[in-house]
Amino acid sequence: MPLRLALEWFARHGGVLLAAGIFAGLLTPPLAAAMRDVVTPSVAGLTTLVLLRIDPAQVLGYLRRPVLVTALLAWVLLASPVLAFAVARLTGLDPALAAGLVIMATGPAAISSPAFARMVGLDGEVSLVVAVLSTLLVPFTAPPLALGLLGIDLSISVPALMGRLALLVGMPLALAVLIRRMTPPVVLDRWGKAVDGTVVLLVVIFGFGIMDGVLARLLAAPGFVLGGAALAFGGSFALNAAAALAFRAAGQPLGLTAGLLSGNRNTALFFAVLPAATDPKILLFFALCQFPLFLTPFLLRPFYRRLNRKDPGRTIG
Repeated sequence: MPLRLALEWFARHGGVLLAAGIFAGLLTPPLAAAMRDVVTPSVAGLTTLVLLRIDPAQVLGYLRRPVLVTALLAWVLLASPVLAFAVARLTGLDPALAAGLVIMATGPAAISSPAFARMVGLDGEVSLVVAVLSTLLVPFTAPPLALGLLGIDLSISVPALMGRLALLVGMPLALAVLIRRMTPPVVLDRWGKAVDGTVVLLVVIFGFGIMDGVLARLLAAPGFVLGGAALAFGGSFALNAAAALAFRAAGQPLGLTAGLLSGNRNTALFFAVLPAATDPKILLFFALCQFPLFLTPFLLRPFYRRLNRKDPGRTIG
């Protein structure tokens, strides 16, 4: 079937398409503007399809290390934003960039983390569990931390933000479970790669939409935008390194897996649910956070492969 074959092709070339898509969205402002209104639907569709590809029984089966999973979730959802808040305070960051950095650190591990972990020889099972559970838990952790404990003003109340996040995560979860129950497993298996290709397309669409206005801001205030981009990369890599050090005692591969989960965050959820009254600089920072997320597979793959070649006996995944 031509459609299925085309979508499977997108799945096979996902990494290149994602990296190219984010720059294409930046360099084609009219197309980015046209895609801006489909950002929230694309995030909802993306979450649905990703959860559809995950067997809940498989996730439960991977919970063989509950203490480790709990520690990773606590680091990703609780310790990381507190650490980011402390760094922002100590360094005197621009208030909008500081708020963006902390909110980014409250986000769940990117749902693409398991695939990337397997690609570079890290722990794909633990990555899957933490990515899924952190996504399901983030409506209950991020709003109280960001708006309550850390006092960031996002022009929305804690209950309202919790409700929006719960809706954006809960509805795709319910829809994915419903589709799984109504669709024969053989059909899901046959269309699995096509679903992955559709995920790639939705991420590219999201990448276009979130780039709306970024080029104009870059031309108008290059210092702020470039500084925000540097902070996005620096924050991602710093969270990665901090988690890798914190979990190093559990073994180098597991420490690197913790770093991968901590450094790659799903900020798309926040971009989709925050109100229009949110400080534009914070929304701009979320857009800039897509660059390290989209480019990480290319930037860190040689690093992980080099470590795995040096210590192949300790590679897991």
